[in-house]
Amino acid sequence: MTERTRLTRLKERAVEDRAALLDFLAGQYVAHLAVVAGDHPVALPVAYALDREGDQLYVHGSVAAGWLREAPGAQVCVTVTSVDGLVLARSGFHHSMNYRSAVVIGAARLVEDEDERARALDLVVDQVVPGRAATLRPPTRKELVATAVLAVPLAEASLKQRTGGVGDEPEDVEAGTWAGVLPLRVVAGEVETDPLTARPVPSDVAARAAELGR
Repeated sequence: MTERTRLTRLKERAVEDRAALLDFLAGQYVAHLAVVAGDHPVALPVAYALDREGDQLYVHGSVAAGWLREAPGAQVCVTVTSVDGLVLARSGFHHSMNYRSAVVIGAARLVEDEDERARALDLVVDQVVPGRAATLRPPTRKELVATAVLAVPLAEASLKQRTGGVGDEPEDVEAGTWAGVLPLRVVAGEVETDPLTARPVPSDVAARAAELGR
């Protein structure tokens, strides 16, 4: 955490444990990357992967995307958020959410080394279903040419979270209005096998479905 990522409001919600930050980033699927593209800022959802070994995030996209052309060498902001519950208070002002949110700021680096690119793309696949990349054919040269990979260091990163219940004014509690928390979580449905394959669901997918189906 640095001055650029240090919390300035509700500082008590900061999570100082580095391991908690990494575990959170390892367990999510979508990041939002913000960058100035030409004369305006853009913030777009991207698939990403945590690289614990390199202490960085990888994001990827089409080389035809304008924002990707602007990102290499530029300062970018990557955010990853999980909404864990809706906090339904007795007033609109005190409505809130339970959440975990990571913010990463740093200079994006275009990954050009072929071995690192291959590893990064495997990590992006494995972020979704651990172990799946090893079961797939290697990407073709055409696919690699069409794909850009960026690395963003985790040197400047923070994790903020809210947990718990409603925080209402005493007079609102006395008024008797209902309040509470509606927990939220990602739950997997039944795996839908593509109709063009007769093979059973592979173990890596079944394991992920079981993990998310709890």
